[in-house]
Amino acid sequence: MKITLEHLTKKFGSTIAVNDLSITMESGKMIALLGPSGCGKTTILNMLSGILPATSGKIWFDDQDVTSLPPEKRNIGLVFQNYALYPHMTVLENICFPLEIKKVPKKQRIARARELAELVRISEYLDRKPAELSGGQQQRVAIARALAKEPQLLLLDEPLSNLDAKLRVEMREEILRIQRASNITTIFVTHDQEEASSIADDVILLKLGVLQQQGAARTLYDEPVNFFAADFLGAPPINKLRGTVENGAFVFEGSNVSLTLPLRREVSNGTKAILALRAESVVVPADGASLTARVMNRYSINKDELSVLEICGQQFRGFISGDYPLSIGEEICFSLKKRGVFLFVEETGERLA
Repeated sequence: MKITLEHLTKKFGSTIAVNDLSITMESGKMIALLGPSGCGKTTILNMLSGILPATSGKIWFDDQDVTSLPPEKRNIGLVFQNYALYPHMTVLENICFPLEIKKVPKKQRIARARELAELVRISEYLDRKPAELSGGQQQRVAIARALAKEPQLLLLDEPLSNLDAKLRVEMREEILRIQRASNITTIFVTHDQEEASSIADDVILLKLGVLQQQGAARTLYDEPVNFFAADFLGAPPINKLRGTVENGAFVFEGSNVSLTLPLRREVSNGTKAILALRAESVVVPADGASLTARVMNRYSINKDELSVLEICGQQFRGFISGDYPLSIGEEICFSLKKRGVFLFVEETGERLA
């Protein structure tokens, strides 16, 4: 089922939680609503489910305007952050409950619950109560229960936030497998860019209720439309070096060292700018035109060697092979790849290069 939002707005008093949002989410895809706390992610989910009414705008499920439809008529499955399982019911009874509400005959609902338990790999726990399950197992039960009524849309609100790091990775893969097997349009809320990047077909990046960018995670990473998008995605965080634009080149703050980049438009001299560099875009030894930096520190991150460098009094990080000898305090020459190097107007975040 395709989801279309047209100029969707939600206000709480004078606070605008979602601001004139117009997007399309394609049928059968895994879609991430990504952004920091307070950006409107859960509010959008609640408007999609019908829990919250929209202040203005429209919500379409395929060609049906559901903006004013109550939740029970939208045919959606919703998995909350805390799973919201019924503690007095067994796993089987939890999964069967939506079908019981729909007055599906007992034999059919038990058969369907067993199918779903097999899909989410909890068949051996059907007689247990939620308190007897791990966090990951509870999550699987919640997903199975949401799928029981065969929804056209599955909504997941921060589904992994209560799990430890190792289990989060495992459950990311499981959620993707379940979504692919069921082929249900699935929208999940997260503030974790790694989580969104790892399983989403489409990422919708939000800030203060306003759409910043929509596309594949790789596109947002490689071609951010503004400074917020560049800064939000990436680990380690993107390097930020300050300076000004002079005669079409970036000049590092407090120096006459410059870097020429292909600007997208003419820029007035003296415009304050941020040179944003991905750590993997730093090349040592230099390949072609180079700049000079001082080595401040060096440490390992798993298989990678991350070096802290300084240029014109500003520090930045770069991945440099452990096979290349470096000493703290020495000066080295480095160059930059074309990919992962951006220039933004400091005041507005507009991308210049």
